[in-house]
Amino acid sequence: MSSNRFQSGAILDGIRRWVEIESPTERPDQVNKLADLVASSYRDLPATVERIAGRDGRGDHLVARSSWGQEAPGILVLSHLDTVHPMGFIERLPFRIDGDSAFGPGIYDMKGGAYLAYHAFRQICADDARAPLGITQLYVSDEEVGSPTSRALIEAEGRKAKYVLVTEPARAGGKIVTGRKGVARFDVFIKGAPAHAGASPEGGRSAIRELGNVIQTLESMNDLERGITVNVGVVRGGTKPNVIAEEAYAEVDLRVPTMADADELVSKILGITSRTEGVTVTVTGELNRPPYEKSNSGTALYEHARTVAAELGFDLLDVFTGGGSDGNFTAPHTATLDGLGVDGKGAHTHYEQLYISSLEPRARLLHRLYQTLR
Repeated sequence: MSSNRFQSGAILDGIRRWVEIESPTERPDQVNKLADLVASSYRDLPATVERIAGRDGRGDHLVARSSWGQEAPGILVLSHLDTVHPMGFIERLPFRIDGDSAFGPGIYDMKGGAYLAYHAFRQICADDARAPLGITQLYVSDEEVGSPTSRALIEAEGRKAKYVLVTEPARAGGKIVTGRKGVARFDVFIKGAPAHAGASPEGGRSAIRELGNVIQTLESMNDLERGITVNVGVVRGGTKPNVIAEEAYAEVDLRVPTMADADELVSKILGITSRTEGVTVTVTGELNRPPYEKSNSGTALYEHARTVAAELGFDLLDVFTGGGSDGNFTAPHTATLDGLGVDGKGAHTHYEQLYISSLEPRARLLHRLYQTLR
């Protein structure tokens, strides 16, 4: 295997092309422009590309399948093309190189990793021998908002696969991810009765005061020892300072490490009721990503990857993380390994960067996984 097939400069050039097409989730036209480029990259390879039209204001999804091995369960590689950065952010964070870091919107989360998966596939196609398993690469357009239009596709492809590799970025020091918390989202609607705060306060029922009660109830569910976090991230309410608030609203994020925790906490939050007569509390929401718990098959996949990494000359450590990914949808039923993308830091920030030194080893790792999983 000649080293120039994994030369970091060439890989970085490819990543740069993907980064310089900005692709915020809420701009399907831009996501599709990037999808055009990605799809065209497979034209000269032994692969078919299926393009699934976007809906509900989201971009298209791409499914690239190797021309071999599709009759049996194989490897599914999950990547997303959307970023959290708004259009024009590239002016604030242009692609640039500083020492071992390359900067750009979405370069770490996760255009770097998405490109690595493609690059490793391209090298597999150039190998003398075919990989033992078929390889399917799924690029979705809406991961950053919870994958509402791609979830069914991810789950269907995940159930067909023997292994799932997720190219989300590595965690500090190149750690890969073997577990993630489940994520639930809730909306809290509170309806009271308005009144003049000075002239007739007794006639009012403050929705904001009741929201204070609800926030305290939600905050009391935090249990860091168990890894349960409840965050009231958005609140709104009222109209004027001299009017007792008729309405209030909150958005809530829940993270749980196990399905048992999810069942307990989701029903608790949905069951919150008003403590104040004449005020109603309505909570809607659900678990939108199940917990990715470490399974026996997932552990075996990690041990295999760790052995492969050791042969390539580096130690592959794993970590459990609070953030969700599309791996949450496949881990309950298929051996899943996450965080196989680039190493770096600053996801979703104005200093997002990948470490150039991570490109060659991470691309080689994916290539060897394609070669050795059977």
